[in-house]
Amino acid sequence: MPSARPPTLALRDILFTQGFGTRRTCDALILGGHVRVAGQMVDDPRAAFATDRLVFEVDGVAWPYHDKALILLHKPAGYECSLRPSAWPGVHTLLPPPLRQRGVQPIGRLDQDTTGLLLLTDDGTLLHRLTSPKHHVPKVYHARTVHPVTTGQCARLVDGVVLHDDPQPVRAAAARPLDDHLLELTLTQGKYHQVKRMVAAVSNRVEALHRVAFGTLSLPPDLAPGQWRWVREQDLFGTPAARPANTGHGPGSTAG
Repeated sequence: MPSARPPTLALRDILFTQGFGTRRTCDALILGGHVRVAGQMVDDPRAAFATDRLVFEVDGVAWPYHDKALILLHKPAGYECSLRPSAWPGVHTLLPPPLRQRGVQPIGRLDQDTTGLLLLTDDGTLLHRLTSPKHHVPKVYHARTVHPVTTGQCARLVDGVVLHDDPQPVRAAAARPLDDHLLELTLTQGKYHQVKRMVAAVSNRVEALHRVAFGTLSLPPDLAPGQWRWVREQDLFGTPAARPANTGHGPGSTAG
């Protein structure tokens, strides 16, 4: 059987689905000569293009077409993951307007003082899959602690500790010391302040927390705090990439 043709959309609809405003706004961008496809200016809003692997430009900035957005952000300290932040600016302010217009939202939350890997998407199905407790997607944290990390504390975290609001033990999928005061903790749950509370339950305290991995996706070493990049859904469920034993750690999570 012949392969199906890739979907084709009018340029105005492409811009609209990618977050460049209302269709009237998108028409104005195209008619005003702000949009290029394959290096050529296109001034017809109804000109149709195959969306598969399409890259277009708006005011000289290249945008790959994505039916659903999945963004990896290196979250710095001092930003809230809430859609309605209160005391601190929202992580959305670190993204360009088209991504904010698309309505991407964080997959889970990190406290304002937690740094590291944060995913955002406008794909509701993926959002549910990655946040549902049924799917046990691992998340890896590096916690800088006040007191030395012991093998006994790590064993207790894996065996399970009881938090004050839940009589059922909460277990880490893995725990190991990276140095005297640096703990690597892998969780498959997402309780409020979970890392900080679990570490407190074994008589230690977190003073800085950094997420280094989500699923099989690790924080890229060349992605600076506040920067973002596109990722693919399959990057979350592929073969884990090796992580350095002592990757960066920063100030400290709603998962924390």
